[in-house]
Amino acid sequence: MSNAHGQFVWYELMTTDPKGAFAFYSEIMGWGIEDAPGPMPYQMFTNQGNPMAGLMELPAELKQNNVPPHWLGYVGTDDIDASMAKAQELGGKALVPPMEVPGGGKFSVLADPTGGALGLFQEGESRADFDKSGPGYVSWNEFMSLDFETTNGFYETLFGWSKVDEVDMGEEFGMYRMFGKSGPPLGGMMKKPAQVPGPSVWLYYVKVANMETALEQVKAKGGMVMNGPMEVPGGDHVAQCLDPQGAAFALHCAKES
Repeated sequence: MSNAHGQFVWYELMTTDPKGAFAFYSEIMGWGIEDAPGPMPYQMFTNQGNPMAGLMELPAELKQNNVPPHWLGYVGTDDIDASMAKAQELGGKALVPPMEVPGGGKFSVLADPTGGALGLFQEGESRADFDKSGPGYVSWNEFMSLDFETTNGFYETLFGWSKVDEVDMGEEFGMYRMFGKSGPPLGGMMKKPAQVPGPSVWLYYVKVANMETALEQVKAKGGMVMNGPMEVPGGDHVAQCLDPQGAAFALHCAKES
């Protein structure tokens, strides 16, 4: 079993305006861009020259079904066909069946039993690893669930995730459960607030060097700050935002040492 199994390995932005999205994120995160080989237009965000996320036009089929611009995370698997079959046994659905990736590997997209979308990725060959702890990389993966215990059990069985810690966030939000596989926590899970519409949803936090500067850039480039900044246990600060096309993302700034 590879070290990538059960780890977040890729992120992808599907948007109605790829050029506008790149202009926005490049200003805030300092990301670059490069084209990816394949039969359809697909670009990759780079951080310090390292590909770390995909960028593509929101497919016409999703637009017709009123799916808004969004970020999608991909979790590594050693056997994508077996993982998708297991997901369906556990009550999930195959939104995109396993498909070949140009250059090797396979990808697919599932919906968990409460409608939360998540990608699967099986590497065709081992890729060079690099340090993803600095600014510009996704540092936290957060899930807001319509049925906390069901989805917790679903992902625990599918990926081997387990509880690392819990924080009581009160009656409205309940327990905030931090999950992981080995090493540092990968993210957190919580009950979705009643005022937030739609199915269960993942939110991805990108690390920035200075929260105040980043939020000023979000607003100056046409985005919206929906919540925060706020301090979280441990002293870090976070904020939740929308980009100009309406895709949700979040920022994370580590406390000063």
